[in-house]
Amino acid sequence: MVRALFPGTFDPIHNGHIDIATRASKIFDEVVVAVYDRPLKNLLFPPEERLLLTKATLSHIENIKVVGYSGLTVAFAQKINAKVIVRGLRVISDFEHEFRMALANKHLAPDIEMAALITNEQYTFLSSSTVREIASLGGDYSRMVPTIVKEALGKRFLDLGEDQNIVQPTYLRD
Repeated sequence: MVRALFPGTFDPIHNGHIDIATRASKIFDEVVVAVYDRPLKNLLFPPEERLLLTKATLSHIENIKVVGYSGLTVAFAQKINAKVIVRGLRVISDFEHEFRMALANKHLAPDIEMAALITNEQYTFLSSSTVREIASLGGDYSRMVPTIVKEALGKRFLDLGEDQNIVQPTYLRD
């Protein structure tokens, strides 16, 4: 049995993530989608809510298991006996980042491989930060995320009100 690990912050999970997880589930016997609890960036949702949204979104795929984790990704992969770490690639800059990360991970854990899945063309623009920014500005993000995530985003920004400073502006405000 080949177990793969698909790690991320999933803040929030979006259709691009779902596409990668679904495609990985067709390649590997089991895919563990791991929600990282302490990334070095501002989070919109706490770890528990990101975990719940990810579980709800992927629960229909039989060979996907969703868990939370902390610490080094390769250490977690070793702990769960994953043979492969799955990552999604959208654009060239993703490749550069993932390539460096894969080399570092290979140095730390030579027994774990990295598999990069190229995103479907319709999701090349999609990232969690794009979804967050569109949601924070009141734009229509309904085709980017599942309904449960859309509702959670709407509620979160309603709760935060006008004074929120979690979403870092990128390019949609200019």
